[in-house]
Amino acid sequence: MVFDFASEDFAQIPNFKGGEGHFDAKMHDDGRVKIIYGKVEPGCTSGYHAHEGNCEVIYVTRGAIICTYDGKEERVEAGQAHYCPMGHSHSMRNASETEPAEMFCVVPEHHVAE
Repeated sequence: MVFDFASEDFAQIPNFKGGEGHFDAKMHDDGRVKIIYGKVEPGCTSGYHAHEGNCEVIYVTRGAIICTYDGKEERVEAGQAHYCPMGHSHSMRNASETEPAEMFCVVPEHHVAE
């Protein structure tokens, strides 16, 4: 399956997870995995949130973000990835006051066999 993010438009999500501003996303969700190409403008954030039934990998493709992971800040630059395992919490904000940050995110849902 191929997703052509280059030909898709960003959808603007206001106050993503309770954050400031908006998160721009090109998102595909099949109910088991979310695959997202995202953009965070200067001054925009995601709200601090827990990953109870899933995890998240954020690979920065342009610029840099600051992730607050379990209460501690870490800078993630283009070419680096941030990982938030199930049972942990995080948020992110654009590290720049002038340039957008772009990232590729994967959020697999963890379904436990019954």
